[in-house]
Amino acid sequence: MALTVALAGDTMLGRGVAEELRRSPTPRTLLATEVRQALAAADLVVLNLECCVSDRGRRWRDPLKPFFFRAPPAAATVLAELGVDCVTLANNHALDYGFDALADTRSLLEHAGVRVVGAGRDVLAAREFAVLEAGGVRLAVVGATDHPAEFAAGEQRPGVAWADLYRGVPDWLGHLVERAARQADAVLVTPHWGPNMTSHPPRHVRAAAADLLAAGATLVAGHSAHVFHGVADRILYDMGDFVDDYAVDPVLRNDLSLLFLVTLGGPDPARPAPVRLEALPLFLDYCHTSPARGEEWVWIRERFTTACAEFGTPVGERAGRLTVDWR
Repeated sequence: MALTVALAGDTMLGRGVAEELRRSPTPRTLLATEVRQALAAADLVVLNLECCVSDRGRRWRDPLKPFFFRAPPAAATVLAELGVDCVTLANNHALDYGFDALADTRSLLEHAGVRVVGAGRDVLAAREFAVLEAGGVRLAVVGATDHPAEFAAGEQRPGVAWADLYRGVPDWLGHLVERAARQADAVLVTPHWGPNMTSHPPRHVRAAAADLLAAGATLVAGHSAHVFHGVADRILYDMGDFVDDYAVDPVLRNDLSLLFLVTLGGPDPARPAPVRLEALPLFLDYCHTSPARGEEWVWIRERFTTACAEFGTPVGERAGRLTVDWR
């Protein structure tokens, strides 16, 4: 049986977005109707939540850290109402407001029915995967981040699932993917990797993606750059942003992005594999995301087609979406 997973990149619900959510804590505050419908049509929804969800905590003490993101508690309910099944907190903002805010984030999301990976009360909790199920298919979700090292969870310390991917995939992550593959029908690894504001995956990201597939990942879907990258076989190197209030780079256009819908299927129902990708072009206005139109849609198509060509991946079009056929 085929399974469609909606995948979104950096979802930042702090600062200006938080103010909008306090005024109107509803799904339509964040996403236009067509984007909400695309999520609703998927069997599962997974995204990178690049903020904490809490009304507690103090800013992380780091004089070099410029941005701190905290969403109001109502954000957890809004994500659940959008149909989000799982988020990864393995990123450089999970501890923006300290350990208490991280604990709140997990508690509020889980109470709302949203699973969490990539961060937790200790290293074992931070590294644990989640198993989602839809249509009789079990999908394991694994989260990890290659920055910052100071956010890493320890044996008795809350934090994120940190992996020094610059030195290669560490043994613990490879073994985790292998274990997830034994306990589920398919494995999604969603790493937060590489530097911000780049248009191509760096060498260590490409190497890590290949190693994660070799360890048993069915699909790798990354984020961190704030700009979408090209797609290779079973690899979405970077999904760009999904919701935010960020300043816009006029060249890289981080206000233009994609919502990825990946269909898993194939001849072996016991081991579903990616067979098709559809990507909905997005325009990220201030704190609100809608479908891209006109020149913005064309810009996304040309950029995505060029970026995918770097990996020998042809891109098609169907019903206003960009497509990749992996069969």
